Amino acid sequence: MKINSVELDVMAVRQSQYPDDGLPEFLMVGRSNVGKSSFVNALVNRKNIARTSSRPGKTQTLNFYLVNDSLYLVDVPGYGYAAVNKDQQKKFGLMIEEYIKSRHELRRVFLLIDFRHKPTEDDLLMYNYLKYYNIPVTIVATKADKVGASKKDKNYKQLTDTLNLVVGDDVVLFSSISKLGREEILTKLDNLSVEVI
Repeated sequence: MKINSVELDVMAVRQSQYPDDGLPEFLMVGRSNVGKSSFVNALVNRKNIARTSSRPGKTQTLNFYLVNDSLYLVDVPGYGYAAVNKDQQKKFGLMIEEYIKSRHELRRVFLLIDFRHKPTEDDLLMYNYLKYYNIPVTIVATKADKVGASKKDKNYKQLTDTLNLVVGDDVVLFSSISKLGREEILTKLDNLSVEVI
């Protein structure tokens, strides 16, 4: 897949604001500091289409990025960020839950997890939550360029063992710096966009 165009098309906080054009959608979830904005930017090959910040918790809406006028990448608020108060966290949680439960256009979730560390309790909860709704998941192991060759196998096993991946789910090692995994994700987007559901 070649990226010809990308724009932040819709920022939504409720179902009535979602796009209504029926295009396939791909949700990105992960901890606040896992690098979701960097993932989007690397994927679409733009520097600042998704604003990165040194301060986690920047995304507070469901952001629908229209790619090639043919699919949406949907970015949601990150989880596990302590500086966001409990009420706000609950609001984010309900916003994401409403989207996941109601969205027929959702083809797959990209769950971003920092490859340098063991998946957190929050990561495991999110994965199990997605499995409860039978949503197919690709684990995007971010910051893979920061893990030395000698540790890669160990970290990979730790990731898959902790999450206990179900058949059909997969892992892509990703780096927004070296672009490792970018082509693999783009191919996946391409293939899943044309699937009849």
